[in-house]
Parts: sequence; C-alpha cells; structure tokens
Amino acid sequence: MEAPVEDDLRAGECPDGREVKLTGIVLAAGASSRMGSPKALLRLEGETFLDRIAARLGAACEPVIVVLGCHREEIRAGSVRADRLIFAVNPDPARGMLSSLQCGLRGVGADAAGAMFCPVDFPLIRQDTARLLAERFLNLRPPVALPEFRGRHGHPVCVAPEVMRELLELPLTAQARDVIHRHMPAAAILAVDDPGVVTDVDSPEDYRRLAQ
Repeated sequence: MEAPVEDDLRAGECPDGREVKLTGIVLAAGASSRMGSPKALLRLEGETFLDRIAARLGAACEPVIVVLGCHREEIRAGSVRADRLIFAVNPDPARGMLSSLQCGLRGVGADAAGAMFCPVDFPLIRQDTARLLAERFLNLRPPVALPEFRGRHGHPVCVAPEVMRELLELPLTAQARDVIHRHMPAAAILAVDDPGVVTDVDSPEDYRRLAQ
C-alpha cells in the first residue's frame, strides 16, 4: 500500500522553493570473507562494484557517502570516483551491517529529505531504478520507499528523517529490517523490471555466474 501524497509540491522542492536532496549511502565496510577479496573492488563491465553503485545512487542523490571498514585504504584507492564521494569509516565493522548504516546516517545533513542506502554487492541495479525510486519518495514523502521485482522487495531503500532517527537509536543487537518492516504498511513500493534490485553477489560462485 502506498502512502498518500501529502501536498502538491513538485518532487525535490521545499515550501520556500529550495531544492531538497536525498543523501546516498553505500555500505562497503564488510570483510568480504566469503568472497575472499573486497567486494567493493570486484569488476563488472570495466567498473568496480563500488563505482557502479555510487554512480547509480549519484544519479538520484547528493552527496553519496561510502562507509568503509575492512580494506578501507585499498578500496578508496581503487575507486575512480573517490573525489566525488564522501567516505565514512566504521571502526569496528564486525559489529554488523547496522553499525555501518548508522555510521552513514550520522553523516546525513539536517536539510536532507532522507537517505537512500544500498550494500555494495548489488552491482546490477539500474540507474533508472534509483532515479525513479527517488522521485517516488520525494513525491509521496512516505516513511520508507523501496523497489519490488516480481513480488520481492529489494535495494536500494529510501528512508525519511524520522525513520533515520529510529535506525540510529537501534541497539546493535537489532537489525535495520526491524524498523523497515514496522513501516511497511505506509511504504511506497516501486514495481520495477530490474532483477538487479534482488541480486546480491556474496560468494565466488555468485561472481562467476555474474561474469558469465
């Protein structure tokens, strides 16, 4: 069920006419232990996973924050987009993905309309998907917006400032989906013909299938 439109403002516009933006967050702090090498630096069609995801979120968000942890110097050096990104460091990524998301959310400006976040291992997401999802979120202003492919919810996920605050208040024993699921009755769902929103690359076998 989609949230009702709260007003007739154009997407991305404040009542005083100022443009509002989503902040993008790429989660790339993990050890990539199953993969055996940093997933952020895996390559597809001539680009690293990090640069692909950052470019897709960058089509709809400004700025884009990349949360690093393990292999952070190697990953930053391997990104051709590094000068267009903001980097945050999770000092203890072993605490889990929620800790990385919270690191990214702390960098979101007070004037942002919300945040769009995505793990770095979803390299097939299409740029139009991120752009359309941002437009849906900015038009409807729901607590949460996310894409859906053939009945499956995927990434990236947009969250409003009030949901960002809830995520920041979670203990690290919890999971981000605990908050997301609580807001699903009022979420805006974008049906897309984009299998990339539900395709994560988590193992060498996944990467080999992707390369083929």
